[in-house]
Amino acid sequence: MKLRHSHLLACSGLTALCAVLASLPLPDSAWPAAYFEDGYLGLSQAELRAKLGPPEAVRDRKAALRVFNYYSFQDWENYYKKLISPENGEDVYSFKRDKINVRYSFGYVPDLSENTEFPTLYVRLVDVEFTPAVPIEQIPALVPEFRPPSEANAATFRSSLWVLVFKGPPSPDARFIIRERGKERLDWTLAFQMFSLQGLPEFLTTKALIDRMEISAQSIQMVRERQRLTHEPILNPFSKEFAERQPPPPPPSKKIPVPKYAE
Repeated sequence: MKLRHSHLLACSGLTALCAVLASLPLPDSAWPAAYFEDGYLGLSQAELRAKLGPPEAVRDRKAALRVFNYYSFQDWENYYKKLISPENGEDVYSFKRDKINVRYSFGYVPDLSENTEFPTLYVRLVDVEFTPAVPIEQIPALVPEFRPPSEANAATFRSSLWVLVFKGPPSPDARFIIRERGKERLDWTLAFQMFSLQGLPEFLTTKALIDRMEISAQSIQMVRERQRLTHEPILNPFSKEFAERQPPPPPPSKKIPVPKYAE
């Protein structure tokens, strides 16, 4: 640990004491920390790469579509990083877990307060893809950063294509990685949004197949106040109460009327 210059002057007559102080480990709070328990959101790009190593590839997205160009890490650093805005590059890491290909892609937001060509980038989104698709119940075993809540009333929502689960208290610091207008007026909480390309059944079970999951910071208040038409509240699928639900009875079959003919 390096001491500031003023501290060195003050300790000039206490060399031995300064040496002891300099050798003491820093408390946990002095090291960089993510905003939430996932361990990623809010880390700088340098901190993420120190944690996971250099990415195996970097990708950039074409417009708003899920269509990407992939580059080797060396090509990105040597050429494409200067050609494409650095914040558009997502660091990619792949793992093989339980015979499933699990690919992490980290999206960033720049610190615009830095007056430099390459401002510091901070993790704002983690996109986790599964090949092949996996049932909801298997995701915690494949993504160790995902420790879902067990309470039935944990804030959870769904549509025909995704399930959104919130966990833990909001973080005031997380506003920094949010791009939403008026973000200062809202609280931002750790969110896990699981997507199904083939669509989710009306009666949802933990056997439903999921293709990818996004780890991000979202606002429960925004969902409840502005997105009620698209976000249906449901029981937390990782709760005991959800597993105990009974499927609804099948709709009664309609009898086809038999025509009567005059004799």
